[in-house]
Amino acid sequence: MNHIKYILSLAFGLVCCGLVAALTACSDYDETIETCTLTVALHFPEGASAQKDGIRVELRSIGHDALFVDSTDTQGIAHFQVTPGIYEASSSSTHKQGSNGLLILNGTSGQIVVKEQAADVAIDLQGSSISQLVIKELYNGGVLKDDGKNFMYDKCVILYNNSPQTATLSNLCFGIVSPYNSQADNKWYGTDGRLIYDSEGYVPAIDGIWYFPETLQIDPYQQVVVNIHGAIDNTLTYPQSVNYAHAEYYCMYDPEAGYTNANYYPAPSEVIPTSHYLKAIKIGISNAWALSVTSPALILFQTQDITPQQFATDVGNLRYTPGAPQTDVYKVAKVPVEWILDGIEVYSAASTTSNKKRLTATVDAGYVNLTNQYGHTLYRNVDKAATEALSENDGLLVYGYESDPSGINAEASLRNGAHIVYMDTNNSSSDFHEREQCSLRE
Repeated sequence: MNHIKYILSLAFGLVCCGLVAALTACSDYDETIETCTLTVALHFPEGASAQKDGIRVELRSIGHDALFVDSTDTQGIAHFQVTPGIYEASSSSTHKQGSNGLLILNGTSGQIVVKEQAADVAIDLQGSSISQLVIKELYNGGVLKDDGKNFMYDKCVILYNNSPQTATLSNLCFGIVSPYNSQADNKWYGTDGRLIYDSEGYVPAIDGIWYFPETLQIDPYQQVVVNIHGAIDNTLTYPQSVNYAHAEYYCMYDPEAGYTNANYYPAPSEVIPTSHYLKAIKIGISNAWALSVTSPALILFQTQDITPQQFATDVGNLRYTPGAPQTDVYKVAKVPVEWILDGIEVYSAASTTSNKKRLTATVDAGYVNLTNQYGHTLYRNVDKAATEALSENDGLLVYGYESDPSGINAEASLRNGAHIVYMDTNNSSSDFHEREQCSLRE
């Protein structure tokens, strides 16, 4: 099984005002002009796709969090009418590769500044294959206590084998991409408005990493629950929380690594075997692996030809946040993009004007909003066509779930014995939705 993603070098141009391909109608800009035309040109590599029209392109205004959507014409160009400001463009599409394979083409622009002297923005689209193992669900926002405050020590992530073959994975790790919150001041952007590590082939994992100490095996269309914080029955104290006292669950618990904060890491429920405890390698100074309650960027990856311990302790794989003091507080591990199996970029729904991308387009070209504190979870959308195509699902699928674009209620269908195939386009905007409660509560 091949879980390693690969990158195709493409060109994805945004050119402004009077230049050959792009931000046109702006060169004579003055205060009387209310809008100008922004054209987004997509360029595909030879043989990747014969179809250039009908490709969805999204444009988000960072200042106002407005979203504009257009489809490309026969030349592979999308057209937008925008006012001066700061924007992010993105595109995600699935293409045939060979006779049976699929190729995901994703691209993001970084920050596009539209003003009097519009800049010529050069963007690389990146291609990646589909991973067998996906993040099915991320629950991290916490719930409200009786006193109106947030209880945030009950997080989890659920992994899912999205294929009909058994998944066997060694050196499987989790990381948080810097900075912790999407709305934080992000020092990883260069003067060109792009993430500086995008062209260097890595993402910065902050504070430390967690890993499965043994090879993990997951049967077809089955899941593994990994508790991040609070591997106990939290419902005994907070009824709206989650009960993790199950023998089949895994948990992040490794006080010997230095993660000793008892609020985050109470002693796990005795029903969880110690063989299901993940191990940690701490590279920062925190006493807890502080997965954001508002807006994390979480990655799932496998180290290749090296153990997680060797990777995270090799100084050659470490660096510091740009412009920050070179202390352990700002130390990160450079996780190669080709190691990453899946990722999810979460934006804070309460910070509409300050969210910024941390994951590169190969990993995740989009984002999903989270309204935290209310027990909400981020859940992967169902691939309707692929799920309905499975003959074993006849009569087992449950419909009428409006939050998922497919209309299929995945959890109710799973309880019926159905096999669910989830969307996997490496774009959280298309792949995830915000759900009312964690599926483990049902």
